[in-house]
Amino acid sequence: MPKKIVKEKNKAEKWKIRRRNFTYACVFSFLGANLLMTLRFFFPRTLFEPKTSFTIGSPGDFGFGIDTRFQQKYRIWVVRNASRLFVIYARCTHLGCTPDWVQSENKFKCPCHGSGYDNEGVNFEGPAPRPMDRAKLSLNPQGQIVVDVSQLYQCSPGAPCNFDNSEAYLTV
Repeated sequence: MPKKIVKEKNKAEKWKIRRRNFTYACVFSFLGANLLMTLRFFFPRTLFEPKTSFTIGSPGDFGFGIDTRFQQKYRIWVVRNASRLFVIYARCTHLGCTPDWVQSENKFKCPCHGSGYDNEGVNFEGPAPRPMDRAKLSLNPQGQIVVDVSQLYQCSPGAPCNFDNSEAYLTV
């Protein structure tokens, strides 16, 4: 056999080997990715759920008006008026969005559908069917306010309002 034919055969063999290796690499990469996806299925993602009961400070730490410093961490607003301190759970009663406190208009405004609430969380505009809920409050032995958002007090239309429940506010 002439040298030229032998070189071409060797070249053709090298290309066959390269194609075979490339095919094997693709197949094993595909199988490896599927194996990793299958293993990932057995380790589901965990969701962070914030605590439902937490302390926010003593009653003297809150001045008159709306305190918004716990909105991001606990989704609550602390409201203090002349006679009571209470906590509003920051969830619109229409579809569950988080309203914003608009200081210049002295109201809570829901960015989703425009529901408006006064400074005590009572709805007065928009599609919200009822006032925002209030959280259960108590004092621990150290005099710190303990908020429990697992127990919310509602004021449903046509039903008695639970805002006057003794656990829905603290007298200051």
